[in-house]
Amino acid sequence: MTQNISKVVLAYSGGLDTSIILKWLETEYGCEVITFTADLGQGGEIEPARATAELMGVKQIFIEDLREEFVADFVYPMFRANALYEGVYLLGTSIARPLISKRLVEIAEETGADAISHGATGKGNDQVRFELSAYALNPAIKVIAPWRLWDLQSRTKLIEFARDHQIPVPKDKQGEAPFSVDANLLHTSSEGKVLEDPAIEAPEYVYQRTVRPEDAPDRAQKITIGFEKGDAVSIDGKPLTPAALLARLNELGGAHGIGRLDLVENRYVGMKSRGIYETPGGTILLVAHRAIESLTLDRGAAHLKDELMPRYAELIYNGFWFSPEREMLQALIDHSQHMVTGEVHLKLYKGSATVIGRSSPFSLYSEDLVTFEEGSGTYDHQDAEGFIQLNALRLKSYAARNLAAGRKS
Repeated sequence: MTQNISKVVLAYSGGLDTSIILKWLETEYGCEVITFTADLGQGGEIEPARATAELMGVKQIFIEDLREEFVADFVYPMFRANALYEGVYLLGTSIARPLISKRLVEIAEETGADAISHGATGKGNDQVRFELSAYALNPAIKVIAPWRLWDLQSRTKLIEFARDHQIPVPKDKQGEAPFSVDANLLHTSSEGKVLEDPAIEAPEYVYQRTVRPEDAPDRAQKITIGFEKGDAVSIDGKPLTPAALLARLNELGGAHGIGRLDLVENRYVGMKSRGIYETPGGTILLVAHRAIESLTLDRGAAHLKDELMPRYAELIYNGFWFSPEREMLQALIDHSQHMVTGEVHLKLYKGSATVIGRSSPFSLYSEDLVTFEEGSGTYDHQDAEGFIQLNALRLKSYAARNLAAGRKS
């Protein structure tokens, strides 16, 4: 094991696993460990991380509120693309990793650290996302991934190591954890243990942000989301910052049981995994964004975006946020959003967010063109005949050939 490491910046949650990693790095490398904890809206565990790091003798502790940057510079650009991995997953974990990696690399440069380290396991996607992002930002950076290096491959060994090094072990960690959780302002992700059999329904206690749709209010709630250039900027006429807006949508969506997903997905590292996701605010935001685009995007632009979306989503899922191809796609997507401005009216009810109206000063919708009543003459019904005949030409030729050959199709 390389020993020329004097200082490491560790992505630190304050939990048992990253506390063990902290001590393991000190033990194995004889190095100073700097901790970095990002507040991405995951909950109330940020300050306890500081206390734990101080207890373990860490001298340089970075705890940063990145919620606004997370939503404005990562979540919102992704939502302009209507990104869904494998058609359903809103990429809540995937989109958080490049921001954490960015700050790890920046802090390493600021403090003169030799390397960065993370707590992602060797079976998951996050190791790929953290490290690809780090190398894209600093090709010379050294990355230490303890789960690929150490022999602490069981919960029992981890707890033994913790006890041997006087690391506090929470009571609920004495045995096997029922499942693991990752959370940020966009979503919660739960997987492992009680969730590993995809045939068995997830226990209700797994869900943390949403009520059961069956237990949601019996009366629908109507809201209005305002958009400017593709980004949500207000709820019910009240301007909100990106993070505050997403937090409010989480409250609204969670109360109505919106945004639950039970998914068996294809990990980038090659295996299938089962996860339970809750993305209440993001689910509402996606529905609303597609609604305002339906008014303001030209058909060709809208269909091209839909064709490119799976590729864009896959790049984020696989850890290529800082890749040139993602940046190229982002430029195209952002260009499409210049006129995506207006309001969307939605109804929230028992697990669903339904569009009930939309308006825009840049709408391409023409009531005169679509009306069943007599219009202004902009559209001539007789023009449709030539349009149909031109499109039918190749079909007629194809059918004639097959009939002559004795085939019906």
